[in-house]
Amino acid sequence: MFGRLRRWGRRHRRAADALWLAPLVLFSLVEVVRYDRPAGSAWAGTSAGTIGYVLLAVVLLAPLWWRGERPREVFAAVAALSFVQWLAGIDPIPANLSVLVALFAVAAACSVPWTIAAWLVTELGVWLSMVDFADWPQAASLEGFVSASGFVIAIAIAGGYVNTRRRYLESLEERAERAERERDQRAAIAAAAERARIARELHDVVAHNVSVMVVQADGAAFAIDGDPEQAKKAVQEISATGRRALAEMRRLVGVLRADDPAAEEYAPQPGLAQLEDLIAKVRASGLPVELSVTGTPGGLSEGEQLVIYRVVQEALTNVLKHAGPRATARVDVEFHPDQVVLCVTDDGRGAAAPPGEGGHGLIGMRERVAVYGGAVEAGPRRGGGFQVTARLPVGRAA
Repeated sequence: MFGRLRRWGRRHRRAADALWLAPLVLFSLVEVVRYDRPAGSAWAGTSAGTIGYVLLAVVLLAPLWWRGERPREVFAAVAALSFVQWLAGIDPIPANLSVLVALFAVAAACSVPWTIAAWLVTELGVWLSMVDFADWPQAASLEGFVSASGFVIAIAIAGGYVNTRRRYLESLEERAERAERERDQRAAIAAAAERARIARELHDVVAHNVSVMVVQADGAAFAIDGDPEQAKKAVQEISATGRRALAEMRRLVGVLRADDPAAEEYAPQPGLAQLEDLIAKVRASGLPVELSVTGTPGGLSEGEQLVIYRVVQEALTNVLKHAGPRATARVDVEFHPDQVVLCVTDDGRGAAAPPGEGGHGLIGMRERVAVYGGAVEAGPRRGGGFQVTARLPVGRAA
């Protein structure tokens, strides 16, 4: 209930201020009846009467309307008016309680030094209102001053508590907003990383399979007149390669539609078990490839196996695209206790490539291996051809 009232007060601040002031205004209006008496009996030392009382009450209460926006200025104005009233010899009236309301506003909205300053001014006003300098010091009752001073201190403490509570709630809201922004940022970063991963996967799939299809199509066009059977096999390989490419692309695009209830189950990511199939497919495209595996893989994760597969696939794709028609390739996979070393070499035209340059394929290889703390070196060989070497730490080394 209090939470709902606080939220309503924030939305309708002026109405809330008016409700808070209503009791004091009503109290001041009721006192008009008491002061509607012969001149001189209203306040000692003055004959202002009812009209003067009403005017003074209005002047003291009106600034409180802006206490929420300007608490310090309102307190200064009310305190100054009360001091002028004391100098004029006019006794305190109910509207002088506006000083306490303004003190509460300062304590609830301003810093501690301002609260202490407002409290000291209020204490001075209480003391002045209770002391008769003509009969000093007997007219001042220590017990009455202490009682009134305790009431003033209680109001200042209550305002300070409201201030602390407000700052605490604002801090909670700020932290909640910051946590929400950080959550959105993390989601955006994760989405960007996923898009980058899918882009690399699509590049590997499309580049490799399209390269194989182009080589097979060139072979079919060359053999269609002299060896129709070989041309037929090449066309069949083009068809099979295209289907595999479509299946892999459908699997990758399906990741973007994971929330679709009608999404289908797709094939798992390739790994070490599919290396032989990859080499066989490349050989069928017309590129002689030798595969050498040394050592035994020791519990590699699916992600690490995928990295090995994609590095070999991308390196062979580059051989198909750039090495030339009579090139041969060799793939060496060495499993060590602390790392896996991949070396893909060819004897084609790689020596003509400028060192250190590479397309998206080499960048993708480096990014994949770097995720697991490895490194990729690629460049022309001295004796001719091109070489790609990837080192992937595993186990404790990773």
